[in-house]
Amino acid sequence: MVALVIGVILLGLKLAGVSWVAGLGWHWVLAPFGLAALWWWWADWSGYTRRKAMEKEEARKAARLARARANLRPGERP
Repeated sequence: MVALVIGVILLGLKLAGVSWVAGLGWHWVLAPFGLAALWWWWADWSGYTRRKAMEKEEARKAARLARARANLRPGERP
């Protein structure tokens, strides 16, 4: 995601002709977009994306169970 933000910033500066970015070659300006695409491909290929989604879902489930258990005993506070 950081590479994508850097790419958008560099692209905007290049098109606006601002500062030292205007003198950079297009391959340097567009390189962060390629890096972002490479990262997304690797994350999907390796299972990183799915693992993170499962961890997030497990955390939501644990929080929901903790709230349900706390509601069973309204007089007690954990």
